[in-house]
This record gives sequence, C-alpha cells and structure tokens, in this order.
Amino acid sequence: MSQLAFCQQVIIKHTELPIKIDGDPSDEAWSETENESSFWEFFPSDTIKAVQQTRVKFLFDDTYLYVLIIAEADYDEFITPSLRRDFSSRDNDSVTLVLDTFNDGTNAFLFGTNAEGVKREALISNGGNNFPRDFNLSWDTKWDVEVKKFDGGYSTEMRIPLSSIRYAENSTDWRINIYRTETKQNIRSTWTNIPRNQIIAGLAYMKSVQFEKPLGKSKAPIALIPYSSGIVSKDFDQDQTSASLSFGGDAKVSIGNGMVLDLTLNPDFSQVEVDDQIINLTRFEVRLPEKRQFFIQNKDLFDNFGDQRSSQAFFSRRIGVAKDRDGNTIENKIIAGARLSGKVNQNLRLGFLNMQTEEDRTNGIAANNNTVLSLQQKMFSRSYLGFVFINRQQTGENNFTTDQEEFNRVVGLDYVLASKENKWTGRSYIHQSFLPTKSEDAYSAGLRLEYNTRKHNASYSGSLIGDNYQTDLGFLQRSGIERHFLRYGYRFWFDSKIFQSLQLSQFVYYIDKPTLDNLVTDRSLSTRGEISFMNQSQFRFEYNRRFTYLTSDFNPLGSDTAVGLPADESYYYNNLQFSYNSNFSGALNYQFETSFGEFYNGSKFSIQSQIGVRLQPRFKGSLRINYDNIVLPAPYTSGKLWLIGPKFDLTLSKKFFWNTFIQYSSQSENLGINSRIQWRFAPLSDFYIVYNDNYYATTTFVPKVRSLTFKLTYWLNI
Repeated sequence: MSQLAFCQQVIIKHTELPIKIDGDPSDEAWSETENESSFWEFFPSDTIKAVQQTRVKFLFDDTYLYVLIIAEADYDEFITPSLRRDFSSRDNDSVTLVLDTFNDGTNAFLFGTNAEGVKREALISNGGNNFPRDFNLSWDTKWDVEVKKFDGGYSTEMRIPLSSIRYAENSTDWRINIYRTETKQNIRSTWTNIPRNQIIAGLAYMKSVQFEKPLGKSKAPIALIPYSSGIVSKDFDQDQTSASLSFGGDAKVSIGNGMVLDLTLNPDFSQVEVDDQIINLTRFEVRLPEKRQFFIQNKDLFDNFGDQRSSQAFFSRRIGVAKDRDGNTIENKIIAGARLSGKVNQNLRLGFLNMQTEEDRTNGIAANNNTVLSLQQKMFSRSYLGFVFINRQQTGENNFTTDQEEFNRVVGLDYVLASKENKWTGRSYIHQSFLPTKSEDAYSAGLRLEYNTRKHNASYSGSLIGDNYQTDLGFLQRSGIERHFLRYGYRFWFDSKIFQSLQLSQFVYYIDKPTLDNLVTDRSLSTRGEISFMNQSQFRFEYNRRFTYLTSDFNPLGSDTAVGLPADESYYYNNLQFSYNSNFSGALNYQFETSFGEFYNGSKFSIQSQIGVRLQPRFKGSLRINYDNIVLPAPYTSGKLWLIGPKFDLTLSKKFFWNTFIQYSSQSENLGINSRIQWRFAPLSDFYIVYNDNYYATTTFVPKVRSLTFKLTYWLNI
C-alpha cells in the first residue's frame, strides 16, 4: 500500500545534535530515531519482502534533511562500473531517494548513490510515468553523501540542503520512496510495495512522512556561475585559423519557496556532450534530446505540450540554432536569457522563458526574441490542466531574403491525465498557431489514453494537424494530417527461474490527408512478442505489414547523387525484426537487432549492434555498429550504409573524467572525433578541455574542421 491516500505516517524528528557525514551510523543523533524497513521486492517478484533488507532513518534540522540507508548484503562484491556522476541505477549496486515535496504525485527530486559513494540526482516530471523521458539526469545541485562498507552490506549517509530543493512554506509532510538495486543478484527492492508493471521511480506509489515541526521558509542562496572559455579552430575548406576568448555566466535566484529565477548572459555550451549520430531511413526529421544545462530545470513546464513524437509545441533545441542562406543548420548565438519556473502555490506551477538571439548578417539570420509562458493547474489526484503561449519575434531590421516570417505564435491548452494508482494515463490538447500570412487551418489537436495493469495494457492516440499549423520553436514532423494509433498487449507472468514474462502486442496505425479527400499516406499492422528473462535479458520479435503513399520524392540513402523513389506512388511491404539485449549488468554486455524483408519497392537488410565492456570502476567502453543494405530496382539507387561509433569513458577519480567518442557515418560522409577532459575541482565547478575533429569520409579522409576548446566554470553561493 502507499498510494496518494496517506497510510500510517513516518515521523521525521528534528535534531539539534551534529551529524558527521562519513557513512558511519554511530552518531548519537541517529539513536534518537527508529529504523524504517520492511522493503518489498519489485523485481523479480512484487509480492514478497526483500531477502536482503534495507533499513532507513530520517532526521532534519533547520538547514538539512539527513537520510541514513543501511543496505544489508550477504555478499561483499558490489557492481560499480564507473565513478562518473549521474550513473544509471540499473547497472550499479545503489540506493535512490525520491522526494515528492509538494505531495502532488507529479513532480519530484531524486538523489542516489552507489556502493562507491558516487552521486546522482534528477528531476522527475509527469509522475515519472515514462522512462527516460520524464527523468532529467542533467540537473545538478549541491548536497553531500558518503558510503561506508562493512561486513554484511554498506551504509549511506545523505545530507541534502533544504535550500537545494523546493517545498511549500511551513511544510509538515512529504511523500517519499526509496529503492535499491542489487545488480549482480538481479534484484530491485522498494520501501513502498510497487506493482512490477509500473516504473520503480514513478510517483503514484510512495509513503507519507510527517515532520516533527514545520519546515518554515526556504533560505536558498543566490548562486553565481561565471565562466570563461576559449577556442582555437581551423577550417580546412577555407584554409583559415581562428581563435577567440569569451566570458559569461549564469545566476540562480530563489523566489519564495517554490520558484527559481535563472539568468544567463552570453551562454556557452561548448562542453556539452556531442549528439549521437544516426542513420535516418525515414522521410522526417528526428528529435534529439536537449543537453544544455540552462534549459534543464523544470523543463517539463515548457516542453510538455502536445505530442513529443510528432507535434511538440515547444522544443528548446530550436533556440540557438538557425538556417543560413543555403539552408544549412548552424549555431545562432544567444545573447542573454531569463527563466522563471516552479510552484506558485500547492496546485499551480508557472514557467516563463525569454531569450534573445543575435543577428548574423554573414549567414543571413535575423535577430529573434523567443518567449514561452506556461501554467499548470493541478486537478484531481495527479492530473493537471496546462496553458502555453509561445512567441518567436524578429527584432531589429530584417533585410535578409529568407523565408522566415516576422513572427510565429502558438497558444494551447493541454489536459494531462494520471489516475491515482496509475492505471489510466493520457493527454488531450488543442493548439493554434499565428503567422502574419496564415491564420486558417493552423491548429494541432490530439488525444492519447493508456491503460496499464498487471496483465493488460492498451493505448489509443489520435491527432489532427492543419495544413498551416507552424511552430518555429517546436518540433513538427509534418502538417496537414489525421493520425490514429491503437495498441493492445497481454502479459503472461511465469513462476520460473529462467523466464519472467511474455508480452504479446498488436499495433495498428494509419495517417491520411484530410484536404486530399482523406488520402491514406501511411498504414501499418504490427505483431510483437517480448520475452523477459529473470537475469534481465530480453528477446523481442516483430512482424510489420506496411503501406506508404509518397506525396513527395524520397531518397532513403540521403545522398545528393542518388536516384530516389518518385512521388505519387503506393508501396506495400513486409518485414521481420528480431532483437536481443543481454543482461546489462554483466562486465561484458551486448545488444543485437536485425530486420529483413521488403522496403518500399525493394528490400532491406539491417543490423544494429552494440557491445559494452567495463573494468570497474575506472573504465567503460562500447562499440556501436549499424549496417543497412538497401536494394532497389533500377533506375533507383541501391546502397549500403554504415554507422560505427566506439566510445571510451575513463574515470580516474570522482573528480577527473576523460571520455572520447568517435563516430563514422557513411550516410553523412563524416568522421567525427570528440574527446573531452573534465576536472571537477570544486562542487559543481569544472574545468573542461574539448578536442573536436571532423573529416570528409568518402573514398579518402580529408579534414574539415578541427578545434581545441577550454571552459572554466565556478559555482559560487552568496
């Protein structure tokens, strides 16, 4: 039990005694409070108490929340693949604390550590119903943790500043859960009994805790984060060498207990991890994740509108990039920005974002002001009604011959459903865009509803997007369509030492063009089977029967010289797909997927594979190899596409990291090398050295651009 309805509460006592954060539970203060235990298994079973129990204690004073977690174990070998912050709990022996400080079952803070005392923290949004989309591991804050191993397990002491998290003034109770991963034993357990068809860090199932006295007003400091960076680069095409030095910074200012104001001046994102390259065999743009720290905290307030797969009203990666005169996507410098986000009161959240980008006359890019205003009003137990206003407005004179309108605005309403026990989730929305020249048929509307129980899971989604709907600051795959998707799945659970479950699913979807007499452009019928094993490996098979009507020419190889498939033609094609993921906790693990069959009017054979190795806790490496062999009848061009990406991650200590990522793509004819050294010389303060090298990868490797960058950031609380 543990849902939003409060069960018997755990009392968190106030203490005046000092607590030394060293992982040792012998401090006098801990003797003042009792153990909380009785952890339940989540995997492989969810109906029994955990064999290896976990004991928990809580205390607080006027400044900190203290948490003591003692993880019992009848073994002494713990899995810790890396010393890098923000690790994945699935392949680490670890404990994780989840704090729902506003008791809304929608948003929470996550703090975790592994057996080596490495930190991870995250923000959870949307009830934590979708992993990894609702979990933001890029969020950082200051807190302390130490771990001490002993004969029979390990103990963890956490000290979390109350100023690092948000909560209602004079709070007396929160909702909390703690979960534990025993990697080698393939066991996960939780303080709250959670059905295994749910997500372990989801917010529907938590315990209520009550503070011995109200917490009072948050005393969050003002954080100043100045930076300096420099770059030396060479453009081999232009035979030009350049060097530059820049300065800027961020600031974080708390507004009351629930709001934070983020400010940035001349932001620099040179240290951000490079994107994974992909082979795109679809007709549409692919959405890549946001990795820039400024856009991270409370980002669900801004980007959780519409359908993230096909019609997302706001997508922060649009800010700071633009198209030049030749249609190429390039960086567009951000001058400054401000963002206010958080809780106005117990039930209302507010988000406001404003950023100004720079005019670039060389590349024909106008200056723009970018604004987002959003509100979320809680309704019922865990649902909410959201409002969003988005505006991209050109500033200054625009004498450039581009197709960008003077402004683009979007107004929308979203209702997000999450039932008390998370059986029902969903969303409905309607958005309207505004342009100087287009006002009719400029809407996007949709409905999604999902049902999830131990045995049954089903979902329906539908959307209608007008021909003239446009969101310059959002993600829109295509307009002028009506889309329907239906899925049903049934799970079989086994009482076995080998098999955990079998899920059989059926998928149906179609897309048509309402303004073209409901011309059907896409239709698919898919059957899938998924076997989950007790060692956490997984096997999946899938059969797809597809129909596509091309409304424009399509070149699947992506080459300028290739002869693509013609428009106004219908294609029926089938394919089979098999995949296997090994136990990801092993020192050697791998993923393999193959598909083969018809592809439009030809055939395609594909392999996607990745092998990973760890030499804990200092080294993790992986090698990704993707291969696609596309055979089309003459006169259309056939071809073979390769994507090869080795990645190396060396963690010399908890403060010094070196990772290198090499990517070769035959589709983009590019070989890229990104090597990054990071030294965390103080809490949340870093020095980076980043080496980038790019080559034309055709018959020979010819250098394109090479650069060496440094960046120094320092987090100062005042």
